[in-house]
Amino acid sequence: MEGIAEELADLALDRLRAGVEGDVDAVGDERRLTRARRAVEKAAYLLSDGERGL
Repeated sequence: MEGIAEELADLALDRLRAGVEGDVDAVGDERRLTRARRAVEKAAYLLSDGERGL
């Protein structure tokens, strides 16, 4: 799950860069990807019984 969270973070950064370059849809995409990354991180934490921090 950590790999998925990292991939989502990379995708979010790519969309943020696209937004800076003028892609108006990119900012919304970045927000959704960031929410998805946080959800994956939370799920990983919950599934690990809180043994490790994220």
